[in-house]
Amino acid sequence: MMPITIKPKNTNGWDMVALGEVMLRFDPGDRRVWTTRNFEVSEGGGEYNVARGLKRCFGLDAAIVTAFADNPVGRLLQDLIYQGGVDQSLVRWVEYDGVGRSVRNGLNFTERGFGLRAALGCSDRGHTAVSQLKAGDIDWEKIFGERGARWFHTGGIFAALSESTPAVALEAMQSAHKHGAIVSYDLNYRESLWKGIGGKKKAQDVNRRLAPYVDVMIGNEEDFSAALGFEVKGMDEHISKVETEAFKEMIQTAIREFPFKVVATTLRKAKTATINDWGAICYSDGSFYEAKHRPDLEILDRVGGGDSFASGLIYGFLSGQGAKWAVECGAAHGALAMTTPGDTSMATLMEVEKLMQGGSARVQR
Repeated sequence: MMPITIKPKNTNGWDMVALGEVMLRFDPGDRRVWTTRNFEVSEGGGEYNVARGLKRCFGLDAAIVTAFADNPVGRLLQDLIYQGGVDQSLVRWVEYDGVGRSVRNGLNFTERGFGLRAALGCSDRGHTAVSQLKAGDIDWEKIFGERGARWFHTGGIFAALSESTPAVALEAMQSAHKHGAIVSYDLNYRESLWKGIGGKKKAQDVNRRLAPYVDVMIGNEEDFSAALGFEVKGMDEHISKVETEAFKEMIQTAIREFPFKVVATTLRKAKTATINDWGAICYSDGSFYEAKHRPDLEILDRVGGGDSFASGLIYGFLSGQGAKWAVECGAAHGALAMTTPGDTSMATLMEVEKLMQGGSARVQR
């Protein structure tokens, strides 16, 4: 396994470029999707959330490659992204036909869950503008060759959107490697996205085709099993030594097959929707690094916790802090992100570093 090497940033380039769908999230608050009369709206999407975390929490320059139908919903998404500061200069705007027969923007209705009632998501994302991207639509040579980026991030959600999106991800990865950018990929297996196009077999075919181009592979136990076909033995009801060792064994199997420089996984056990055990492991340069285990972590909104873990992990490497610091940063950032509503992080770097150092939850005034 080769060590991860980060190239210096170009003066007019980005620290990170992400590729993925950005959806409009409708949150019913304390009610159910089918009983509420009011929704809070925000933007979110697996790959975008990572870029936003790097920009908003960690202060790095991040851009999103995506596509929107050019209508008021698309412009609302644009306005929401402005607040997070992610560069939108690479967004493709597609002419809207008036009713959404040919192109539209994705909607995501998500309940946070509480106690014994699990979080629930209902997406409405068929025929979205970004799902219709094809190889050749994006000038990756201009992005990575002319402007430059130190890191590229995408994942299994984008790859599952359509028959054409894996080819878009592949050409992006190849261009990123050509120009010395690190490529990270979050498997982010979603049964709802894959079941209509071939299920786990299709997911494994697609993700295994992309995996040889990944430097930093991210996921949890379901991701590595369903999306890559690796068996994770010894799973139990809590994050235990047995489970941790099972993950380590699985990671070692993965790096014998694929040229990953880093493999990182969150360890989560949901006791209830609002009480989770939380931890993380990172394998880098021949060694395992474990983040502090946080049992009985109180959760307000679990959606996006894994994405915030990914952004903290990436920040650790981009800032030259090393794998141990990176996995601790990712785990702390993910934990904090789940204490606020919405897919995206509202944490600050100061809060992340304080939690990493064992800071308490005493009132700050």
